[in-house]
This record gives sequence, structure tokens and C-alpha cells, in this order.
Amino acid sequence: MHARNLIGGRWVDGHAIGESHDPATGQVIGTFADAGAVTARAAIDAARHAFATTDWARDRELRARALHEMADRMQRRRDELVALLSRENGKKPADAAMEVDSTIPKLRYNAALALTDTGRAAELRPGSYSMTLHQPLGVAAVIVPWNSPVILAVRSFAPALAAGCTVAMKMPAQTALTNGLLYEIIAETPSLPPGVLNAFTESGNEGAPLLVSDPGTDVISYTGSTAVGRRIMADAARHLKPCSLELGGKSPMIVFDDADLDAAVPVLTAAVTTFAGQFCMAGSRVLAQEGIADRLRERMTSALHGVVVGPGDDPKTGMGPVIDREQALRIDALVADAQSYGTVLVCGGLVNPDGGDALLRPSLVEVADVTAPLVQHEVFGPVATFEVFADEAEAVARANATEYGLAASVWTRDVDRPLRVAREIDAGTVWINGWGVIRDQMEEGGFKQSGVGRLNGPHALAEFQEIKHLVHDVT
Repeated sequence: MHARNLIGGRWVDGHAIGESHDPATGQVIGTFADAGAVTARAAIDAARHAFATTDWARDRELRARALHEMADRMQRRRDELVALLSRENGKKPADAAMEVDSTIPKLRYNAALALTDTGRAAELRPGSYSMTLHQPLGVAAVIVPWNSPVILAVRSFAPALAAGCTVAMKMPAQTALTNGLLYEIIAETPSLPPGVLNAFTESGNEGAPLLVSDPGTDVISYTGSTAVGRRIMADAARHLKPCSLELGGKSPMIVFDDADLDAAVPVLTAAVTTFAGQFCMAGSRVLAQEGIADRLRERMTSALHGVVVGPGDDPKTGMGPVIDREQALRIDALVADAQSYGTVLVCGGLVNPDGGDALLRPSLVEVADVTAPLVQHEVFGPVATFEVFADEAEAVARANATEYGLAASVWTRDVDRPLRVAREIDAGTVWINGWGVIRDQMEEGGFKQSGVGRLNGPHALAEFQEIKHLVHDVT
């Protein structure tokens, strides 16, 4: 397979040819046109031209129709997309299917937003009328991570398109073939004018910074690490560009004494191992109240020991590989370092220490000191800490002890405690007796250093719009 870039409605090569690898084996499975600054420049220019010369910004029915058509075409190629995402990203087929099957309705939801978005109007005094109009900001720069490239691309570009923006989008080299299939789906959308949605794949770091710094883009939507998010915000500030940033997470899962452990343990295990822990909302901290700490420690240890790690397409696999060998080695080193300040309950380690694959077992490390590196820093892999707390106040204090605030979960049978605790946790999403539930209709985003702005829900359009106030005094 060979994947190319889509610029101005045409297929475009990059400055080099890159290779895509199967993370379960390290083998090459295809090639891609590796883009850089030249392609990014072309994407910006094409998006700017389409914004100025087409009806996209003002025709909401056109926007809704195109998003529905895109959803139709993704549905037709759903199985192909799931299979390729599973192989290239390392996800189990069920997890890849979950990503794709969640993406299709997201396109349709944003199509509905395009039709239902409205301003306000009022006669503020006799003969004096005011109204507000929501207008697209212009060209949206979208930068997508490799962990869930299909849904995270759509989560940004669908509301941008629904709002009337045109898009220049950079996608990651780790999923280049999957990106290329997504580009084909975009290109097959008949009502989408050429240049409205431009996309390229890049292994280096030339095109993405240009999308941020170039005056030809008007708004930034980035999903990725907090460190990079800070740099993007600083660069965007030179042109006062608004930024929508969903960044890192260190999600605590708080388990109280009265929790149903039979229900909790399988979900907590999935929270650590889904997508091999490469998920901004991964449950990377298990907080156990003293009364059930021993039982939960034993059950979590047993559950994680029992996770079968292997290629995603193996039916016996419980967790697929991380994205590449480099990441596997980095994560393994973090767990080894944690032995100096914590108790390693489950020492994951590389499945094949001398191999070239990225198969890595999950790990669980008990830590008392909330300032420890494994508690404070996002690992982005199948590693969780186990922490014990005495009471509700300490649970909240521990949950809030990091710079992150993306998500959390609370486990208890008490009818009042979940809302009371959730109110005190500094996080954009708090699940009660659950984890990982995301809904198109409800906003998603982070507190503190986990991000700026919100995607999903009606507010997502606001990230890509200006509000204009019109005043009309009748004479």
C-alpha cells in the first residue's frame, strides 16, 4: 500500500517516501508520501482559497450534506478502515471497530449542528433591533495524534467544517496508511468543494509548526501532549489565534470502601489496558480506600497479570502492542525507575526483550508519595499507580494533586457521595461507577494543564466561530 496527501482536491506526494510498520512485528506494511513545510504551505493556501471563493462559509445546508455524505462513505468502507487501523495502530479489532463506529455518528451529529446553529435577536428599545451572527473564523489548522487518528481527526475537523471553516490538517506518520484511507473517504465526498478539507501526513516537524505560526490560519485545534500544547499556544499568541487544545491526562479512579468490586475491577483493568494505555483519558491512577485496599490490590494484580499481550488480530489477545519499539522501551524504563520509590505489584516488561516489536505487558506500581514521578507525569502506556487513601477528603486531595484535570471516575454505592466528590474533583469529565464514556452531545475537555476549550457538544462549534453583533435602528 502507498498513501498520498490530499491538497486542493488533488493527490500530492511529499518530499520523501516513508515506511509504515506493524507494531506487533516491526515489519513494513506499506509506504507513504512524507510531507513537510511545502505541503503544509499548499494546504494552507488551498484552504484559504476555498474559504474565499466557495459558498462553504455561508451555506449551512451544503455543509450538513457534505458531512452526511462523508459519514455514508465511511460506513461503506468501515470494515476496511477497521482492519487497517487495527494492523497499523496495534489496536484489537474490537477497539478499532469501537473507534470507527464512534466516528460515523460524530460526523452526523456535526451535520445536525450545522443546521441548528443560530444567533440571537431582540428589539432592545422601540425601533432598535440587535442580532448576533455566528461566523466562521476562517482556516482551521488541525493537528492529530497517532493513538486514535480517525476519531480524533473527525472530532476536530467536523465541528470546524460545520461552523463554516475550511481546514488544513496534519496527521501522524505512525498511522500513515490509515490516514490515507481517511483521505480517500474525504475525496469521495461529492458535496465537499476542493480545498475545503486538506490533509497531509508528516513524520518530521516542519508542517505542523507552520500550521500554527503562519498568518494564513485563523484557529488551532490540537490534540496531544501538554508540553507541545504550551508551545503551540505560545506560537499562536503572536497572531492572537484562538486555540482548542486537548492535552495530557492522569486520570484518577477513586474506589471507596462500599464500591462493588465485581463491577469495578474489570472496568479498572480495561481503563489501564484499552488502546495499550495510549489514551489521554486512560485510568492511570487507582485510588483505593483503606477498607478495601487489600482486596482491590490483590484483584487488580491478578487481573493485570492475566492480560494476554499479543498482535491485535489474534483472538486470544487482551491487549495489543504500543505504537512502536521506542515507546515500549521508554515505558519499560519508567517502570524500572519506579522501583526506587514504589512497590512494583505487576512488572510488565517487554514480551520480547531482544525483538523488534512493541509488545509490552501492563504494569501496576504502588506509590505512597503523591509527588512521585509516576504519579505526576503522563506515561501514555499500560502503567497505573496504586494509591491508598483514608477518607473522602484525602481522596479528593490526591485526585487533584497533579497538574492534569482531564477525567476521573468515582466508584461507590452511596447515592450522594458521587456527586459530592465529583463536584470537588478538578476534571472536565467525571464518570460515576464507570469509565471511558464519551458522548457526542456533551462537551469534552480538560481543566488545568489538560487543555483549553471544549470539543463535542454544541459548544464545539464556538471554538471555530466569531460572534458579530448587528444593530439596526428603524427610521
